[in-house]
Amino acid sequence: MTRRARLESALTRAWTRRGPLACALLPLSWLYAAGHAIHGGLYRIGLLKSWRVALPVVVVGNLYAGGTGKTPLVIELVRELKARGWRPGVISRGYGRRTPDVRPVDAGAHAGEVGDEPLLIAQATAAPVVVGADRVAAARVLHSLNPKCDVIVCDDGLQHPRLARDVEIAVLHFRGIGNGWLLPAGPLRDPPERLKRVDAIVLNGEVPPLRIHGQVFSMDVELDEVYSVADPSRRALLADLVEEQRSKDTRIVAAAGIAAPERFFAMLRAAGLAIEEVPLPDHHDFATSPFFGREYEVALVTEKDAVKCRASAAMRTDGRLCAVSLRTRVDPALVDLIEAKIKPKPRTDEAATDGPSPA
Repeated sequence: MTRRARLESALTRAWTRRGPLACALLPLSWLYAAGHAIHGGLYRIGLLKSWRVALPVVVVGNLYAGGTGKTPLVIELVRELKARGWRPGVISRGYGRRTPDVRPVDAGAHAGEVGDEPLLIAQATAAPVVVGADRVAAARVLHSLNPKCDVIVCDDGLQHPRLARDVEIAVLHFRGIGNGWLLPAGPLRDPPERLKRVDAIVLNGEVPPLRIHGQVFSMDVELDEVYSVADPSRRALLADLVEEQRSKDTRIVAAAGIAAPERFFAMLRAAGLAIEEVPLPDHHDFATSPFFGREYEVALVTEKDAVKCRASAAMRTDGRLCAVSLRTRVDPALVDLIEAKIKPKPRTDEAATDGPSPA
């Protein structure tokens, strides 16, 4: 485990309870809370303004720092909206990219230039995707380049009220709200009360009991197929790999550069695989192979990691390297709610709002 991964693991453990480390960091959380309150106040009194673009905007975000399943949900919502006749586009900050500029994401782009999650979304949905730290600018560029687009899905953005939105969705996962404290004493980017103001709360799998006000929907993510990173047309069911390991004693190593690598490993083990685990920090760049020096016949990574592995000549030509795809199921009632809130489609006005954002 790398030094950064160990630090992230220590923080994750601290965030599960109000123990000594969390308490030591609490004064910094008070400063974070003060800055958060001032920022929100500037929007409420109108010194900062939210900007409404020409299309309805659906924001998918979270309170818990790090991944909660936003990207799989974005991918599935885009697919469902397309199936219902909409023409969605996606905007994202593109966390981990090397430049802050606004740019469209080509499916063959380098993850270092556009971010791993936007690249995965573009490849998985074939929908137009634009990245940029300025989400308002990203939304405008998306619309200008894709005039037939009629709804924008924003990957992350609950904490960025400059972009006005029509629907807010908050995703909760198996860690819930942790110890309930704000960063850095706890995992929260917003106070828990923020959940009262979103339009929908999506529970990604089993979530600790919480007192939730508002509409709640379910989301389930399962491992699906295994395919070669070198040749994605070579695919097999995960069950086939399980059978191969049982019959041939295949050595399998798995790496994950996601917010909760242990969850990926647990899903592989639950499927029946015996694996050597290689946990990595979220958004790990895979500039060098994490499998160097290990003995294996098959190496497994997440699809989010696979888009970065393809940038390495050594890894993209390694026939042993495979990605594990996900099958995401979302309550159809969530898509019904989104449609009800974004119709009629689309609007043509584009102006600054005088009041605070709905965020």
